[in-house]
Amino acid sequence: MDSKQFKEAATSAIDEIVSYYDTIQDRRVVSNVEPGYLKKLLPSAPPEEGEPWADIQKDIESKIMPGLTHWQSPNFMAFFPASSSFPGMLGELYSAAFTAPSFNWICSPAVTELETIVLDWLAKLLNLPDCYLSTSHGGGVIQGSASEAIVVAMVAARDKYLRETTSHLSGTELEDAIAHKRSRMVALGSDASHSSTQKAAQIAGIRYRSIPVTKETNFALTGAALAKALEQFKAEGLEPFYLTTTLGTTSTCAVDDFESIASTLAKYAPPDVPGEIWVHVDAAYAGAALVCSEYHHLTAAFKDFHSFDMNMHKWLLTNFDASCLYVKKRKDLIDALSIMPSYLRNEFSESGLVTDYRDWQIPLGRRFRSLKIWFVLRTYGVKGLQAHIRKTIKLGETFAGLLETRTDLFEIVTGPSFALTVFTIVPKVAGRAVQDKITKDVYETINKRGEIYITSSVVDGVYVIRVVSANPLAEEKYIRKAFKIVVEITEELRDGALPRDKSSNSVIIDVKGVGLENVAALNGSGMVN
Repeated sequence: MDSKQFKEAATSAIDEIVSYYDTIQDRRVVSNVEPGYLKKLLPSAPPEEGEPWADIQKDIESKIMPGLTHWQSPNFMAFFPASSSFPGMLGELYSAAFTAPSFNWICSPAVTELETIVLDWLAKLLNLPDCYLSTSHGGGVIQGSASEAIVVAMVAARDKYLRETTSHLSGTELEDAIAHKRSRMVALGSDASHSSTQKAAQIAGIRYRSIPVTKETNFALTGAALAKALEQFKAEGLEPFYLTTTLGTTSTCAVDDFESIASTLAKYAPPDVPGEIWVHVDAAYAGAALVCSEYHHLTAAFKDFHSFDMNMHKWLLTNFDASCLYVKKRKDLIDALSIMPSYLRNEFSESGLVTDYRDWQIPLGRRFRSLKIWFVLRTYGVKGLQAHIRKTIKLGETFAGLLETRTDLFEIVTGPSFALTVFTIVPKVAGRAVQDKITKDVYETINKRGEIYITSSVVDGVYVIRVVSANPLAEEKYIRKAFKIVVEITEELRDGALPRDKSSNSVIIDVKGVGLENVAALNGSGMVN
């Protein structure tokens, strides 16, 4: 493909992409292909001779599209959004054109320097404390995902803890002390923390423990719960060294009580004292709301923490991947992740005057991801980003308001919070088993029919449905459509959901798959024994 052919192919591809976005709302939102469908459609080996682009492009619609779930559709209301925007796409296009692994400054100075600049812009926009800026001892770096950011933070925390608590030792005594401590160290999260913290601990070879959260605190981790857990771990001989706190948990978008957590840790392990607990703020989704001044109060305690991460690729109009990790002390990352073989040495790195982001991440190479962030920030501006967040938060409030008009059918469990509403179905006959069963049936039927796509979860032992509409194409009419679908399917299934035993008139309930234990029977009064 020469430059003329590329221009023709690119023009055709862009036309197809624009058409896809203009009509995406008309497609079935969730793919319903069978596993292995694509293997049946593609040849068993690549072609011997190259094919013309027109033939390749035709296969996008006929072979690839059927296997896509359309995350950019306004009918996609599952998980959290994975935003895409045309400025972000242009950033990806230029990044692909300028392809370089960019593991140190000299590889392409602009790749490093633009990343530093735009992440400082973003830090100020999110109201992060000045200690997270590159002009202080901290700074930001783009990671692939919030999960990757947690691994990086935990590895840095592990090495920092071991280094500081064994600095008085040397030789064999030091090795033995490190081995012993690693066997006692424990990383912490709450019951509502994303599973990535547990996975990071598994990768780092460290124990993991979760701290219970309750409905009474709106499923947020508090300083009191943390204090109780720390005492328990101390009694067990464990050494907590890392904690994930969350701004916007996955199941309910709960916000941990950062102020009380900071107060608890100041008593247990004061900041900047050897052996302190590293606190990471996982704000993967809801952190985007910090661009709005009404949420700036949430960052006040972050000055006492160690790292913060949010995904621009979730709610902030930037194509995957663009996870923005900030650390208060960049030296902690560099000490844990830096290796300098002879083939990477250069005068600029050794001068100490430049940043080499390879020392801030697990991989060596990295893409020019800051371009798309730069394009998005400049195209939308602060006001455009704020308008997007506020619009989708309003949509969440609209959906919750619609649920409240049918309290005979729905019970809101949490929210709306950061555009997410969590609810359950009200059964005709009271009882947890019945409620979980009908909620699960409604959820599965909605997704099977494919007009909208939603997700479920289990919150405080209750099976729930999650609805969040926050991608760039979200509109109120699609929220109202979703509500209509949920109502219709709920009424349809509730009316036919209570088969009874003819001899006893007892309700027969199939609770397989809802995770219930000790379900005995449903008696004539309609209560679960």
